[in-house]
Amino acid sequence: MWVLVVAAQAYGGECAVLASGYTLRIDRHETDGEKVKLYLNQGFVELPVTAVERIEAEEPKPVPATAPVTAAAKPADLVREAARRYGLPEAFLGSVAKAESGFRADAVSPKGAVGIMQLMPATARALGADAADPRQNVEAGTRYLSALLLKYKDDPWQVRKALAAYNAGPGAVERYKGVPPYRETVEYVERVIKQAGLGQ
Repeated sequence: MWVLVVAAQAYGGECAVLASGYTLRIDRHETDGEKVKLYLNQGFVELPVTAVERIEAEEPKPVPATAPVTAAAKPADLVREAARRYGLPEAFLGSVAKAESGFRADAVSPKGAVGIMQLMPATARALGADAADPRQNVEAGTRYLSALLLKYKDDPWQVRKALAAYNAGPGAVERYKGVPPYRETVEYVERVIKQAGLGQ
């Protein structure tokens, strides 16, 4: 079994410090008895309260009045940067980007998914990103994938379920209790895992 641990997440209104030592940036949280819900983009992860050491409020960082002008980064570089930022293996995130769009910022799927990480416009909006901006696209897609990996972190098929949910939606994974029997999704999951050199 190959288990992927998310070491860091990006940008929310709170910071959850887990008992395992990992830090998760979240939008908000709710505590209900022995459980705590950590909300990230459109979903949440429910954990025992003992798994969370503390929740800290994140202070907004000041944005400089003028940003320095830099050369546009290549999509592959953006993916490598995002992998390091989120604590994901570069080969894994690169395999997702390759399967999704071939690292093309101008790729648009028949269903309307946009860019390198193939974000649907509604998903991009929910993540506060402009899907047409390569940097925001990669950041939002990586954030969403990290949230899915965390959602299935205790599942022996964590990586397969997270990839299937990224491709077909978490609802389909829940409905079929695993990778849904859609040819596109099955082939996608196997392709990403093979290209990344994973053994799950």
